Formats: sequence, structure tokens, C-alpha cells
Amino acid sequence: MRIAFRAIVIGGTGQVGGAVVKELLATSECREIVMVTRKPTTILDPLRIRNEVLDTAAANFEARVTDVAREVVASGDRVAAISCVGVGSGSLQWSEDQLKQLEVGVVGGFARGIHSAAITQFCLLSAVGSTSKSRIKYVRVMGLKEESVQAVKFSRLAIFRPGIIVGNVHTPAWIGWLGKLVPGPWGNIDQRDIGKAFVAEIVKNGAKAGVEFFDNQAMRRLI
Repeated sequence: MRIAFRAIVIGGTGQVGGAVVKELLATSECREIVMVTRKPTTILDPLRIRNEVLDTAAANFEARVTDVAREVVASGDRVAAISCVGVGSGSLQWSEDQLKQLEVGVVGGFARGIHSAAITQFCLLSAVGSTSKSRIKYVRVMGLKEESVQAVKFSRLAIFRPGIIVGNVHTPAWIGWLGKLVPGPWGNIDQRDIGKAFVAEIVKNGAKAGVEFFDNQAMRRLI
């Protein structure tokens, strides 16, 4: 039996995050989407989406996330949390400290705030090959982000590691063309399929425990 749920999303105004939100809206079991943003955003469906504007740089950001999450939990429905925070093509212009502030600091604070509200399922957008031991700045920061969320100890944590994301304004057409020639986890995946995989994880695996990683092929199998 498919069970109704609500979702709290950070990074939902980005390319992949927007794809996830659209798939949530297309899912009848999703009763409400709470979008956490730094500034007010355009709402696609005011009847099912609520915007909570929080200052991610504030000292009380984590506590405010907990307050919002507890209000959603009080509805009595199952609640899942989603992070699709990401810089996109601009990451090359960001310093490592700036990337860490967003990817590790903000996402880590969001995860801890969610966990304090007794939400047990968390879905995290990362990237293929992520490891904190990498010599590549972006890959290294993504690895640190994964480690910071894993340290929160959610009962169920799904980490999505897409390769080349197509259907995305940040991906040049020539890179998407080359991605067709790359097999496995480093090749292409459409951002709509990533959105579907996030929703499928929430619907199908909410009762499962443990940490699970989803590369391109695993995401396709999931949907």
C-alpha cells in the first residue's frame, strides 16, 4: 500500500531541485511540499507547496529548520527531507571555503535540524566519484558533504551521485554529446530521471534502513 507523505526540500529552486519538485507534484501521495529558501520564490502550486524563507547564514538556521520540520511532522503524515543544494557550472569560480560554507555548512545544518525533528528519511544530491580524499576541489567538497550528512545518522539516507546531468542549463550541449559515449556512472542522466528517482526512493524505501548510494544505473533501476 502506498502511504501519503510530505516533503521538506532545500535547493528546490535549482535545476535538479526543480525537477524533483515537479515529480513530487506529479505524485498523488505527496500531500505537501515545504520549500526552504533564502528568499521568497515563485510557487508552482500554492495548494500543495509552502515556502519557508530562512536565513541560511544565521546562527539559528539549524534551530529554525527544526521548528519548521516539527510543524510538518505534527500533521501526522510521514515526512521525508530532500537536499538538492548545488552550485552548478559556477563552482569553478567559487573558492573551496565558499563551497564548503554552502555544501557542508548549509546542507549539514539543514540535515541536523531535520534530524532533531525526528524525521528519519533524508535524500541527498551529490555527484559521481565524490570523496573527501580527492585532489579535485569540487569532488572533495562533495565527499565532505556526504560525510557531514552521514554523521547525522538518519535511519534511512539515500545519496544520489549522478554523472553528466542533461536537460540542465548548466550542462553545455557538447558535454552532453560526449556523455553519450561514456558508459556507466560517469555518463549522461536526464535530470527528470533524477527527480523521478528521488520520489521513488521516498515512496518505495521509506521503511528501509541504512545508507544507500545511487549512481546513474541505480537511479534508472529505482524508477
